[in-house]
Amino acid sequence: MKFTAILALVASASAFTPMPVNKATSALSASVDGMVGVLDPVGFFDPLGFAEKATPATLQRYREAELAHVCVSMLAVIGFLVGEKVETSSFLFDASISGPAITYITQVPDGFWAVIISFVGAYEASRAEAGWVDPADCPVDQPGLLRDDYLPGDLKFDPLGLMPDDAEEFALIQTKELQNGRLAMLAAAGFLAQEAVDGKGIIEHFQSM
Repeated sequence: MKFTAILALVASASAFTPMPVNKATSALSASVDGMVGVLDPVGFFDPLGFAEKATPATLQRYREAELAHVCVSMLAVIGFLVGEKVETSSFLFDASISGPAITYITQVPDGFWAVIISFVGAYEASRAEAGWVDPADCPVDQPGLLRDDYLPGDLKFDPLGLMPDDAEEFALIQTKELQNGRLAMLAAAGFLAQEAVDGKGIIEHFQSM
């Protein structure tokens, strides 16, 4: 648990360290400054300079990748906590799964992976069809080009009708999603590292505090 706490403190400290923004071109600067998730006091956080050589189209792909990772990370954090909490329940693989969550991957039945691969494959295929230009229509020097009318991460999945019509409110919700997802990426990494270090589950760590 100490390792997780230290990781969280380091991440929190770095998150509030102002970083210089390299505004190489006016077009890139406008694209960067207008991106959702660029917040004070840090501003545009790009310590490795990925944006310096990126076009606006490349930045859109970066945002698409970030959104995909934050969604997976939020699900992963929930999976860690819920999975370890109900691991002895009979409805979960007949209570045959136990131990830290990072060991579950070796304990689930083989048929489970066929279901997961089918689900993920179908999802990724629909995402590619919705967001990406057909490879046959892409310029040779622009592989993986996103459609002009596609908003990164917007797969029209809003069963609860939470998406607001107001542009400012929509940007606020996007920011909340990014911030929660970024925290989830740090949390998931911390969970993985902590369980790998001492072989104890996260729930077990919480209970021993």
